[in-house]
Amino acid sequence: MQRFVQLALDFLGAPAPEPQRPASPPPPPAVAAPPALPMTQVFQPAAWHHPRANRMLRLGACEVAYEFKRGKRRTIGLSVSTDGLSVSAPRWTPVGEVEALLHDKSAWVLEKLQSARQRAGEMEQARIRWADGVEFDYLGERMRLVLDPTHTFTQVGGVFEPAPGGLATLRMGLARNAQETQIRDAAQAWLMKRAKALFTERLDHFAPQLGVRYSKLRLSSAGTRWGSASADGSIRLNWRLIHLKLDMIDYVVVHELSHLRHMDHSPQFWDVVASVLPDHAQRRRELREAAVPLDE
Repeated sequence: MQRFVQLALDFLGAPAPEPQRPASPPPPPAVAAPPALPMTQVFQPAAWHHPRANRMLRLGACEVAYEFKRGKRRTIGLSVSTDGLSVSAPRWTPVGEVEALLHDKSAWVLEKLQSARQRAGEMEQARIRWADGVEFDYLGERMRLVLDPTHTFTQVGGVFEPAPGGLATLRMGLARNAQETQIRDAAQAWLMKRAKALFTERLDHFAPQLGVRYSKLRLSSAGTRWGSASADGSIRLNWRLIHLKLDMIDYVVVHELSHLRHMDHSPQFWDVVASVLPDHAQRRRELREAAVPLDE
C-alpha cells in the first residue's frame, strides 16, 4: 500500500520526500588572507647585475651587483642607468659606510632600477629595424620608408613626400633586397641632413631673442646627451632629436644657447631659458619620457 501511494505521488508530480542526510560538519574558522604585494614587488627581478659590477649587496629580497668606483669627491654618489647601479665614493670612505647608505636608500635604488629596466624595454621597442616599409618617427609624426629602385635621387638619401592627415613617406633609390646596414646608413644620412638644416634654423631663430651669438653647429651621436655648449660659442646637438616634436627640439636649442649666457644650471640660467620658453619644465619632462632609438 505504501508503495502504491508513493507511485501515485510520483505520477501526480508531487516531489518525493527528501531522504534524511547526516548533518554537515561546521566550516573551519576563516583565516585572514595575507596582504597583497605591490605589483612592483611581484614582477621585481631577484637580481640586478651591472655589466662592470665589482661588488655585490643584497637589498631586501634582491641581489644587486653594482659598479663601485673611488675618486676625488667629497660625498658618496649613486647613479642608476639602464646598465644598473653605479656607486662613486671618496678614497677614504669605508666600504661599510657605503653599504650602510645603500641599505638606507634601498627603496629608492630598487625603484630606480625597476624604472631603468622599463626604460630599456621602451628603447628596445623604439629601435628601428631598417627594411622596406619600416615606420619611424620624424618630427614626432610617423613616417614610412619606401625603397624605390626605379629612381635615382639627386638629394642625399631620398625624397620626402608629405601626406597631410596621413602617413608621410621617405622614398629612397635602393634595391628592395638591400642590406639593413645599407638602408640604415642611407636613411640616417638623410635624417642628419634634415636635422642640421632644422637645427640651424631654430638656432638662428632663438639666438637673437636670448641676446647671444653662436659660432658653429655640430651634430653629435651621444648616447646620453641631447646637446652641449662651449665657451667659444660652438653648439653640439644630437641629430636624433629629429625624431621628436619641434617643441622638444626647441627646448634643447634654447637650453644650449642659454649656456652661452650662464655655463651652469643656476637660477639665473633658468631665468634666461624661461624668458623665451615659459613652459620649459613641461618640455623637459616630455623629453625625459621620450623613447628615441639610440642604437639604430
